[in-house]
Amino acid sequence: MNKRALISVALVAAPLLAGSSVAARPGQSGLAAVRAATAIYHDVAQAEAAGHELGYTGPALDHCIAHPEDGAMGYHYFDRDSIHDLELDPLRPEGLVYEPGPNGQLRLVAVEWIVRESAWEAEYGEDAPPPQVLGEEMHVLNPVLGWYILHAWVWKPNPSGMFNDWNPRVDCG
Repeated sequence: MNKRALISVALVAAPLLAGSSVAARPGQSGLAAVRAATAIYHDVAQAEAAGHELGYTGPALDHCIAHPEDGAMGYHYFDRDSIHDLELDPLRPEGLVYEPGPNGQLRLVAVEWIVRESAWEAEYGEDAPPPQVLGEEMHVLNPVLGWYILHAWVWKPNPSGMFNDWNPRVDCG
């Protein structure tokens, strides 16, 4: 199967899989399955034991990420094993996003799927459509970093939308 055909199959299958509760119990939505799969990571020590590192992609992301007008994201812990591949598993996001609490504790608020833009284009071509997760199209927020990303605020409501990059209810303090 050529790359274009493979992309077409993936683009058709992704929304269908998202709607069919990927690896979820009967009646569980895709997002509920993501919550169930990531619940263990409320404990940062569990995330670290599973291979997630604070700011693994570089020093640009080793602090609480905030936007002056749109809110914040929080601290990003990245899975050092999965962040460099092209696989997008809805139940194994490459990033976990934590909000700092008043006493320095970290609270899991979101998950993030990540694919390096250059790797995607090398595999599928520069004209290939962006990758998708749960039927949502990923995007490049920061061209300097060059990552396709998609946040899902599965652990903290976001008035800007479930898949928005910034959450006005997150505070970096």
